[in-house]
Amino acid sequence: MEDKHETKLEQIIKIEKQLGEIQDVDVLLEKILTETRKIVRADAGSIYVIEGNKLKIKYGQNDTQLKELAPGEKLPYSCFTFPINEKQICGYVASTKEPLNIKDVYKIPEDKPYKFNKNTDITTDYRTKSMYTLPLKMANGKLLGVLQIINAKDEHGKVIPFDSEAELLISHFASSAVQALQHAYLTSNMVKRMLKMAEFRDPRETYPHVERVSAFSLEIYDRWAFNHNIPESEMHIYRDTLKIAAKFHDVGKVGISDVILKKTFPRFTEEERNVMKGHTCIGAQLFDPPESNLDVMCQEIALHHHDRWDGGASGYPGKITLSQFSIADGVVPKAENLSGNDIPLSARIVAVADVFDALSHKRCYKDSWSIEDSFAEIQENAGSQFDPEVVLAFMQVKDRICSIQVAFPDDLEAPQ
Repeated sequence: MEDKHETKLEQIIKIEKQLGEIQDVDVLLEKILTETRKIVRADAGSIYVIEGNKLKIKYGQNDTQLKELAPGEKLPYSCFTFPINEKQICGYVASTKEPLNIKDVYKIPEDKPYKFNKNTDITTDYRTKSMYTLPLKMANGKLLGVLQIINAKDEHGKVIPFDSEAELLISHFASSAVQALQHAYLTSNMVKRMLKMAEFRDPRETYPHVERVSAFSLEIYDRWAFNHNIPESEMHIYRDTLKIAAKFHDVGKVGISDVILKKTFPRFTEEERNVMKGHTCIGAQLFDPPESNLDVMCQEIALHHHDRWDGGASGYPGKITLSQFSIADGVVPKAENLSGNDIPLSARIVAVADVFDALSHKRCYKDSWSIEDSFAEIQENAGSQFDPEVVLAFMQVKDRICSIQVAFPDDLEAPQ
């Protein structure tokens, strides 16, 4: 028994190192939930974050339900909030900031203020039994979120309660997870400040838009990586970087004149369009010289997300170096077209995500297209404007793309 405990601790220490390397908050939250469940063999779980006086679910996982899906598919994308109060188990833990271990949620004593809602179990034909819910709180007591894991299992797959050893292991791991979260939130806040600057310059470059493009890109990559048998370790690093870098695809618009940037009618002249194309080079220059893998990918995406898969003339900026572009001149120099796999994968993914979002949302110069028409347009341009394998992955995650659309409406305020 002692050897098993030491082995678990060694696993936790190894995972803690991985957590510290993750930069994106959402990717980190998903990883925390996944690894906590592994530590105590929990079948399911959810992780929530604090938004004002509410809890918002970020990720839900369920191995039993996942096994019923085809390989490569995911459970439905969840997005809902509820008030923090003592009527629900997560709300109770958030209010008291103390963990709660329940052996069987169907047998909660009547004198408890919280209840378990069986409706989800009934709808999904699942039996929630043991549940451990704990607050993710900083040393100063500030609450970052709530972690809930469900149905611990023994070595034979039988559902058991979370015992004292499980509580100890989870508690130890949670403290390291909170430290990693604090670091990731610092990165997240810096990213939001930079994006807010871009939004001040271009009202079309909204917080919901960049969040949707970022979330779409992650879903596309996950499916593309599955289709191409990418090793989990490589996938883990790439998706973390992509989630942040995708948000900077149009950050170069901060360097475009308001006369052009905010023009609505008539549309651009040829000269104005050429100046507008310069946002790709300006965005890439913001990360020059690159000092990390994140900087490299931010450059790739900013510079090449408008290049065409077929190397067509409407793609830009093509095969140029940043030294060829002058901000004073503002016009992208003519260069040999870039095509196919010469366009970085990250840029090929963001190209699909960005165009789909632009099509399916209203802009000052156009009405929104329907969701179905937007999907059809992307599919029709597979092999010409877009990488066909990226489009295939995009179409395979259609349901999750639609759910993300709902989760980040255009009237959503950026969190402060």
